[in-house]
Amino acid sequence: QVQLVESGGGLVQSGGSLRLSCAASGRTFSMYTMGWFRQAPGKEREFVACISWGVSTSYYTDSVKGRFTISRDNAKNTVYLQMNSLKPEDTAVYFCATPVARGVVRMTTENVAYWGQGTQVTVSS
Repeated sequence: QVQLVESGGGLVQSGGSLRLSCAASGRTFSMYTMGWFRQAPGKEREFVACISWGVSTSYYTDSVKGRFTISRDNAKNTVYLQMNSLKPEDTAVYFCATPVARGVVRMTTENVAYWGQGTQVTVSS
């Protein structure tokens, strides 16, 4: 049974930083792409970033490029999301996710097999 447990959310002022962590268990972590998604109140869940297995290529949605960095530590079975220069529009519940297939490199909501429980990020203006 795959489990994803997020931590690191909280309340921060605009321009501040947070680092989210997601600890994974239940399968060989290093062999799967890992990703972060977010969902703001009244909006659909959206892709934020993902990092592939193997060479760890990363992808970002345009609105976070240059501000967020995704990374992974395969020895710790953990994926991170460093969020800098946070804006009020980044306020959302952030979810860790992983796809069903090993071959998936770029993630979308459609190819997610497992979700974490989510962690709240609130950015005040």
